[in-house]
Amino acid sequence: MKKVLLFILLSLIVFVSLACDNNKLPGWKTDAILRVGTDATYPPFEMVDTKTGQPEGFDIDIMKAICRINGWKPEFIVTPFDGIISGLKGEKYDCIISAMTITEQRQAIVDFSESYYLAGQVIAVAIGDTIITSVEDLRGRKVGVQLGTTGEKMAKSLAGLLVFSFDNIGAAFIDMENGQIDAILNDWPTTNEYIRLKGTAKTVGEILSKEYYGIALKKGDIELISKIDSAITILKGNGEYDNIYKKWFNTIL
Repeated sequence: MKKVLLFILLSLIVFVSLACDNNKLPGWKTDAILRVGTDATYPPFEMVDTKTGQPEGFDIDIMKAICRINGWKPEFIVTPFDGIISGLKGEKYDCIISAMTITEQRQAIVDFSESYYLAGQVIAVAIGDTIITSVEDLRGRKVGVQLGTTGEKMAKSLAGLLVFSFDNIGAAFIDMENGQIDAILNDWPTTNEYIRLKGTAKTVGEILSKEYYGIALKKGDIELISKIDSAITILKGNGEYDNIYKKWFNTIL
């Protein structure tokens, strides 16, 4: 009898142990769902479709294609950009795709996939502005940026700027349209999209930097990085990346 009870007890311990280990596995391994953090306020990379209420954009299509290649279903979790890395570290999602530039500072706390997009910072001003024509003209001016971005970092590194940080870049464009700030420092693809949609601003000067976007993952998540990198290579090789690019930027590489 004692042997039977001991066997049952050991079986229960093994079962509970296996169950606990299984719970530690990410969703893309257990039920083929990849949880993806994104800040859906940054067109044309990620924004909310007003008809469906779901995220859409260049980044969203890229991630959907990556998931299809790997046999996963993406679950997009919309979160403000300023706290998006904290959410990754807190395991609210498995990775981030959100027009995120690969920087040394970020690489210290997260890992990145290979780059999937090249961008850079530009200056935007009101359509009728004839005073600001270059970065030198920003001295003493009110400059809008988005919280937590490389645009914010660059603006704060330039001498004499009055930097105003916004939760999303759309709010900065509204304030500039209303005359509350003088200029915006932001990634050029999204800046160009706002200019195209609103028609109240223009870019001036040169592109101020080269910035490579990557998909952010938790430190040491080597298996997931490998699967994502392999999918990006496939998309760039089979022409699907070019088709997605043309869809959202109305041009080809």
